[in-house]
Amino acid sequence: MDTNAFTNRIERARALTRAVEIDALLVTPGPNLRYLTGYDAIPLERLTCLVLCADADPVLVAPLLEVPAALASPAGQLSVDIVGWDETDDPFALVASMLPSAGVVAVDDLMAAAKVLHLREAMPAVEQTLAGRVLRDLRMRKDTAEIEALVAAGAAIDRVHSRVPQYLRAGRTEREVGRDLAAAIVDEGHATVDFVIVASGPNGASPHHELSDRVIERGDPVVVDIGGTMPSGYCSDSTRTYSVGQPPDDFLAYYAVLQHSQQAAVEQVRPGVTAESIDAAARVPITAAGYGELFIHRTGHGIGLETHEEPYIVSGNDEPVEVGMAFSVEPGIYVSGRHGARIEDIVIVTDDGVRSVNQQPHDLVVVG
Repeated sequence: MDTNAFTNRIERARALTRAVEIDALLVTPGPNLRYLTGYDAIPLERLTCLVLCADADPVLVAPLLEVPAALASPAGQLSVDIVGWDETDDPFALVASMLPSAGVVAVDDLMAAAKVLHLREAMPAVEQTLAGRVLRDLRMRKDTAEIEALVAAGAAIDRVHSRVPQYLRAGRTEREVGRDLAAAIVDEGHATVDFVIVASGPNGASPHHELSDRVIERGDPVVVDIGGTMPSGYCSDSTRTYSVGQPPDDFLAYYAVLQHSQQAAVEQVRPGVTAESIDAAARVPITAAGYGELFIHRTGHGIGLETHEEPYIVSGNDEPVEVGMAFSVEPGIYVSGRHGARIEDIVIVTDDGVRSVNQQPHDLVVVG
């Protein structure tokens, strides 16, 4: 991503900051700092903080020992003054000195509580609010480079799913399969593994099941939900459901309903429809088939520099989706004590509808 993209983001963030009458954004290491500057700073107990004033040039405050890393990052190529502080300095007082007349500052939504409180002590007369008021609207609408990064992430995780039949068989434990999948996530181009869910048999009824030493048996449906972060910083997340041998008839009955649900929700996606209408589209087929109480989570979540970010595709969110928004569509049906199933794709809202970044088939894959 070139420096012009980051410069544009900073200027848009400053304009929005002025529009909502906030004097400055204070952004610490994490996805917001990476979004604005390209600097993937290490989160430390020492303060690193972008001071993004509404009416002044941005300044990145960093420990002296981290200044070389900041200069080597895209932030070093921007019109951002990088100011180092020594071990005996008070970095919170340093930030406060840059905002002598501030009345309202917005702190990063993910800023550690200790840093929030230290900043409050350094600026006791200044009102604190959340920077998400400004940054959410920018980050929800992905630009061309971000969309390309998400497409690459989707293709990489699709390649991992194509390898699942190599690893999944009766007699292996979930943990053994999960270890192979974690290695495959890196092999297929991710920088890090964010999560691996291998939920076999009755464990499939737990949407966020942790890997266990349960031995996979013949006839087990297995939910495989995997994701990682690419070198670009953008995330993948995709779920497919498999079966080791022939699954139970009642599972097959609701799996067909789930396929219909996922397709109906994706077909609902287009500019201007509300997030909750997409959630409703996923629920109608499941409820009509008598499984409504077994769909126990929202239909989707936004994705980008974080696996879970806005917008959330859930009842009660009447916000219209817009071109460039990216989110999961992942209905599920979970039968406690027996099995479960989920199908998940990441989709991007386009001018005339929707684009899926995941291309793996939705049909149940029977292995072994």
